[in-house]
Amino acid sequence: KLRLALAQVNATVGDLEGNAAKVREWIERARAEGAQLVLFPELVIPGYPAEDLYLKRHFLAANVSAVERLAAEIHGVTALVGFAEPTATAGVRHPDAPAPKLAYNSLAVLADGAIRAVYRKQRLPNYAVFDEERYFMRGGEPRVEEIGGVPVGLTICEDVWEPGAPASDEVAAGARLIANPSASPYHRGKARGRERMFADRARAYGVPFAFCNLVGGQDELVFDGASFVVDERGEIVARARQFEEDLVLVDLGEDGSAGRVEPLLDDIEEVYAALVLGLRDYVEKNGFRHAVVALSGGIDSALVAQIAADALGPERLTCVVMPSPHSSEGTQADARAIAANLGVELIEIPIEPLMRAYDAALGDRVRGGVAAENLQARIRGNLVMALSNAHGWLVLTTGNKSELSVGYATLYGDMAGGFAVIKDVPKTLVYELVRYRNARGPSPTVPESVLERAPSAELRPDQRDEDSLPPYATLDRILAEYVEADRSRDEIVAEGLDPELVDEVLRMVDRSEYKRRQAPPGIRITPKAFGRDRRLPITNRFRG
Repeated sequence: KLRLALAQVNATVGDLEGNAAKVREWIERARAEGAQLVLFPELVIPGYPAEDLYLKRHFLAANVSAVERLAAEIHGVTALVGFAEPTATAGVRHPDAPAPKLAYNSLAVLADGAIRAVYRKQRLPNYAVFDEERYFMRGGEPRVEEIGGVPVGLTICEDVWEPGAPASDEVAAGARLIANPSASPYHRGKARGRERMFADRARAYGVPFAFCNLVGGQDELVFDGASFVVDERGEIVARARQFEEDLVLVDLGEDGSAGRVEPLLDDIEEVYAALVLGLRDYVEKNGFRHAVVALSGGIDSALVAQIAADALGPERLTCVVMPSPHSSEGTQADARAIAANLGVELIEIPIEPLMRAYDAALGDRVRGGVAAENLQARIRGNLVMALSNAHGWLVLTTGNKSELSVGYATLYGDMAGGFAVIKDVPKTLVYELVRYRNARGPSPTVPESVLERAPSAELRPDQRDEDSLPPYATLDRILAEYVEADRSRDEIVAEGLDPELVDEVLRMVDRSEYKRRQAPPGIRITPKAFGRDRRLPITNRFRG
C-alpha cells in the first residue's frame, strides 16, 4: 500500500525561494497526514512558463541551489519536485552557431536528505501556448523508482498525452503507478478532456495514474488544478478542487484506491472561476493594490466589474463613469446601479467639456465620423490612465473577443489599460457569464435592462453595434470557425453562412491584426486565444 499526496500549489514564476518554501510547507503538511509520496506540479521551483528565464544560466543555477537546499531537509517522506536541470552545453560558442539548449524539464526525487534520482521529460510540446522546444533538451530514458515498496514510473505532463513511451516502457519495467506532474493550462472544458485521456491510458496499461496539476494565473494563462488519481479501470478515485490550492491524500493498494473526490464545476461556473483567478493572480503577483474600470452601463464593463469585485474585493475596485452628450440616461443609471450593487467606489467625470476642447483644437481637420467617435474613447482612455498614474491603480480594459477579432475597438481609447480581463470571451458568452453571476446571488448586481438593451458604443446618436457588425450570435459562430478552428473561407460558407457576410468578417479580422498586437495581455479561456496562442503576421496578403 502507498499513501500518496497530490500537492496542488500555486507557484509564482521566478520566485525560487518562495516556491521552495511553499514546497517545504506542503511536504510537512503531507507528512503529517501520513503520506509516503508527495507529488508536486511540473517545474514548481522555477514556475511555469518561465519563458526566456530558462535561457539565463544564473537563473538555472539558482533554481538548482533551491532544490539542493530543499532536498537536504527532506526525511521520512519522498517528494517529486519539478525543476529546470542545466545541461552540459554551457560555455563559449561561435556567434553564428545556434543557441544551445541550457536545460532539461526535470523531476527530482527527494528523499533521505538528498536528490535520489532525476527524470527528464521526453516529449516537449511546441504548439498552441507551448514553446518547450525553444528552451529544453529532450530526455531519453524512462525511470522507475521504488517508493514505499511500490515501483513508480516517472513522467512529466506531455509524456503521457500520446500512447507509448515513456509510460509504456515503465509499465513493462514493472511500474505499478505512473506519476505525472503537470502544468496544463486551462481552457473551457479542458478538465473533462484530460480525465478522459488519462482514463484511456490507465485502462490500456492496467495501472493507476496520478496527475498533479499547477493552479493559478500566470500572465495570460490560468492553471485550473483539478488534480486527480485514476485507477487501473479508468475510474477517478481522487480529485482536487479547481482553481484553488489543495492537498489530496490517496490510499493506493491491491484492494482498491480511495481519496477525496471533489466535483468539477459546471461549464459557465468554470469559466467565471478562471477569470476571477486569472485577474486576482495578475494583480497580486505583480504587486498592484487597486484596480479601476471605466463603467459605461453596457454589458462588457458590467462583467469586468463583477469579476474584479469578486477577485479583489469591492474595497480594491474603483469604477469611473464618463458620460458624453451621446450617453443615454438608461446606461448612466445602470452604471451607477452596478457600482452601488457591487459596493465599489464610483467617480463621475463628464467628458463634454473635453470634447469641446478637442473640437476647438482640431477645427475642420476632424468633423464627425469615426475619427470624432474615437476621440471620445481616447478622452476616456486618457482619464483612466491619469487615475492609474496618480494612484498606482491597474486599468482593466473591457473589450471582448468578438470586438477585438474584428477591430471594433479604439487604440489608445477603450483598449488603453494594463489587463484585458475578457479579451478571450466572445460576446455571446459575456451575456451567459453576467446571468450566471446575477443568479449566484445573494442578489443580482447587474440590472436586467443591461441584459435586454441592444449593445451600443454610444459614440453617436442612436448608435447600435449591429449598425457595423453582424448579429453577435452569427459573428461569434464565424469567429469560432475562423479564429479558433482555422477553417477556410469556403469551409465556413459550406456551413450555410452567407458568403458576403463571411468575406466581410474575415476581412475585418485580418486587417485588425495590428490592433491586437497592441492590446494588453488578457486571460485565455478558449482553445485558441489572441497573443501567445494565435500568432499571425501583420503584413500578410493571404486571404481565405
